[in-house]
Amino acid sequence: MTLPLRPLGTSGIDISVIGLGAWSFGGDGWRFSWGTQDDAHSVATVHRAVELGVNWIDTAAVYGLGHSEEVVGKALAALPEADRPYVFTKAGLVWDPADPAAAPRRIMRPDSVRREVEDSLRRLGVDVIDLYQVHWPDTGAALNWDGTEPPEDARATELEEYWQVMADLKAEGKVRAIGLSNHGPELLERARRIAPVDAVQPPLSLLNRSAEPEIDWAAAHGTGVIAYQPLHSGLLTGAFTRQRLEELDPSDWRRTHPDFTTDLDANLRTVDRLSTVAREHGTTAGAVAIAWVLARRGVTGAIAGARRPDQTADWERAAHLQLSGDELEFVAGE
Repeated sequence: MTLPLRPLGTSGIDISVIGLGAWSFGGDGWRFSWGTQDDAHSVATVHRAVELGVNWIDTAAVYGLGHSEEVVGKALAALPEADRPYVFTKAGLVWDPADPAAAPRRIMRPDSVRREVEDSLRRLGVDVIDLYQVHWPDTGAALNWDGTEPPEDARATELEEYWQVMADLKAEGKVRAIGLSNHGPELLERARRIAPVDAVQPPLSLLNRSAEPEIDWAAAHGTGVIAYQPLHSGLLTGAFTRQRLEELDPSDWRRTHPDFTTDLDANLRTVDRLSTVAREHGTTAGAVAIAWVLARRGVTGAIAGARRPDQTADWERAAHLQLSGDELEFVAGE
């Protein structure tokens, strides 16, 4: 099977329009867990995605506090070298090993970044990371929904300082391309003066369009865009209900997030519109949700998370699904 390919900006890397997101592979025992996860299921999911034509995996050091990268490395090692997908990972969220349940801190000090890249290379079992990304702008603070203040000893590293380190890693051959996740247009413009931004990774779904200025900036500068959470963490698959919420693992971060609790009924009305269009095409709400993201000008590819091989079943249809202008407006509620 094949999925369409698009160039990731000017990086020289052509990626399938759908990539596999490995956040859930981290398992439980950390602040932003999706709950318990069977490593064998994760490895099988990687292999199934590759069979479908997915040629990149997106992970991060912080997912499972290194465990997701280890699992991805295990899955890669079991594949023939010619079949191995590109590996994209992220730095800048640093955890306290003595308190794994604590929120990680946003840290991009040069010494910390260099430590992180070596750790990621080791866990992934690769010589070069294909796309290395800054997870969030450095604040020195905990990443938390409650707006936690940084500790007194925290020092935010200026973007120019950490982007230069990323550029140095690329020049040294440790990474092939460099990108910025969750950085707005002003920060992207500052970064561009230091070194080209090969890719950005913003959130984009029918329920979250806050990063559209970032996507417009990327389109104007020939920068690749890999959109995360096109299915809004499973909410737009068509399978999520209030009953499903109650059945989530107690450690699943979604159990307490407003999108899945106080705002759930409103969000499910968007799913109803997706399901209406999906029936016309003989497909799923999730496939339509991904197709909507892929139709957005400037988007190179979308990251779809999966925990089991069967959760990739509608990806090929999503990658090839062409929605009309009226359908795009309808599902967006316009």
